[in-house]
Amino acid sequence: MDTRGSPRLGVDVGGTFTDVVLVADGELTTAKVPTTVDQSEGVVRGIDVACERAEVSPETVETFRHATTVATNAMLESAGARTALVTTAGFADVLEIGRQDRPALYDQSVSKPTPLVPPDRRHELDERVTPEGVERPVDPEEVRSLTDRLEEAESVAISLLHAYAHPENEQVVAEILREELDVPVVASHESLAEFREYERTSTTAVDASVTPVIRRYLDRLTERASRRGVEPPQVMQSNGGIAAVENVREHAVTTVLSGPAAGVVGASLFESGASEGIITFDMGGTSSDVGLVRDGRVERTSEATVAGHPVHVPTVDIETVGAGGGSIAWVDSGGAVRVGPQSASARPGPACYGHGGEDPTVTDANLVLGYLGTETELGEGLTLDVSAATRAVEELVSASDLDDVVEAARGIHEIANATMARAIRRVTVERGHDPREFALVAFGGAGPMHAGALAERLDVETVCVPRASGVLSALGLLAADERHDASRTYRATASTVETATVNSLYGELVEQVRAEVCNPAEATFTRRADLRYAGQSYELTVDVPESFDRQHVTERFHATHDRIRGYRLPEASVELVTLRVTATVPGTTPTLDHDGDDASPVRVRDAFFDGAFQETPVYDRRSLRTETVLDGPALFEGGESTVVLPPGWSATVDNRGTLVMEVADD
Repeated sequence: MDTRGSPRLGVDVGGTFTDVVLVADGELTTAKVPTTVDQSEGVVRGIDVACERAEVSPETVETFRHATTVATNAMLESAGARTALVTTAGFADVLEIGRQDRPALYDQSVSKPTPLVPPDRRHELDERVTPEGVERPVDPEEVRSLTDRLEEAESVAISLLHAYAHPENEQVVAEILREELDVPVVASHESLAEFREYERTSTTAVDASVTPVIRRYLDRLTERASRRGVEPPQVMQSNGGIAAVENVREHAVTTVLSGPAAGVVGASLFESGASEGIITFDMGGTSSDVGLVRDGRVERTSEATVAGHPVHVPTVDIETVGAGGGSIAWVDSGGAVRVGPQSASARPGPACYGHGGEDPTVTDANLVLGYLGTETELGEGLTLDVSAATRAVEELVSASDLDDVVEAARGIHEIANATMARAIRRVTVERGHDPREFALVAFGGAGPMHAGALAERLDVETVCVPRASGVLSALGLLAADERHDASRTYRATASTVETATVNSLYGELVEQVRAEVCNPAEATFTRRADLRYAGQSYELTVDVPESFDRQHVTERFHATHDRIRGYRLPEASVELVTLRVTATVPGTTPTLDHDGDDASPVRVRDAFFDGAFQETPVYDRRSLRTETVLDGPALFEGGESTVVLPPGWSATVDNRGTLVMEVADD
């Protein structure tokens, strides 16, 4: 690593394992420990293990960065805080109505997710604001009269009509409720100052729901870390940027995709040579996350959905599917084998962990097929029991029409691959990108095991598996920029908009994010805008120069629309919709040097390829000499993950320890 001096820690919590990367005096130390129910326990356990291995004292740690799934799990498990909603009279059912579309158009049994706030906790105020201004001020006494009905709430969300344009009434409500109540109060103009009532209300409700959960978690983690002399963590946000713990405590909605975002940032550090960029593929214990990095830039969106609820804050654009190493295989009512989305998690975990799990999982199938072995290092203190894995997969045979254990294991492996291939197609083919023009960067505890097979399905010719791939998300934390976003809806025709007005609004947004940056002198500020053709219901985001130029921005929109949608309308009116500003403080990009000096296998194991078990060499990738070229089939083990090199592929070790897999020349 190029970072010298005091130790730096990155800790990423997954559904099965908690991954730790520690950098001290330029040396990289990793640890992988089981995730605990209270994630803070597993985090400090991982810190202890990494510090012990590196022979450093926790008190000397200079930087502690953390990615967490606490907010994500609260959403997925409907375990957020008991939240109340205060809104404009006549609009209490916005969350219930949502958008009048169907999640699955032709599925008559599908149902929308239950609103985060039930009807009995929605409260109305007699006030009215239009896009032009306040029409009827809110009555402070009416607000105070609500407090008795809000006493049982653990948090309060406020979303008044058109507060994105004129927040005065909402500011009064928030001020009074914060004085009267001892719970978090979240106002929509602070969480999302953008139009579209349902999405703004949903985002605010999510923020209110997860903020108490995140606060309690960060308080526990900070207290446990402080016992070891470690400072409070900086937290990864959904946008792929780091923020101080104080900022995250105020608006926890920014962390709903914290963990997956760290992985994409980590993968973006690795150049692939592919013409279009890289597909990031992160397969952990519970799920798989897929993203894109194009032209060196992580793809982001401001229209994410978590557990069926719109969350319109900037996030790394990620497609997630319930296929991970711990995903459980089962037989449906029609006799077909299915995999996931249910997971064995860390406890009891896959059957082969020996912690009481009995259901067959993807990890059990990989052990039966020989991709994993009893000698494989999978995590702190874990040994793999092939007999237990075989018994679990045999149960699947008896419940289905499968012939034997090997066929069942192959079926589990292939079904998981098919699920993950669909996710990759959704972020590439369905968005107009050809996956063959990208390289696949595989990481996570299970990603490198499946990457070769996925690449073959998608005709991708290059797969990169970085060093420390099993803990790459934790490594990405150490490289991440500090990043803060602000936005405000401002609707006007681009050709006639007042330049001075737009520049003034951008100035206000710049000051808003500047106040959140730890060291404003090091920050750069990027301006963007959402635009659309008149009559369209969707927008595209383009970069904006420091001084707004109508013609320049309009031309950039035409070009962006042509590239993404395939056409442009040069005579059509262009509308300016939302202004955006991002403050960025660059992180320290790690540089990994590889100093292996060997090219011989450490053992041979029978593994399943091309319809039969074959004697397959197993290499310790940590000791492989730079520029070593090896042909498949082969297996590479390295402490946190195992790489499967299929027949017909070759692998080269580069000077950073990255394993570059390519289709072998005929």
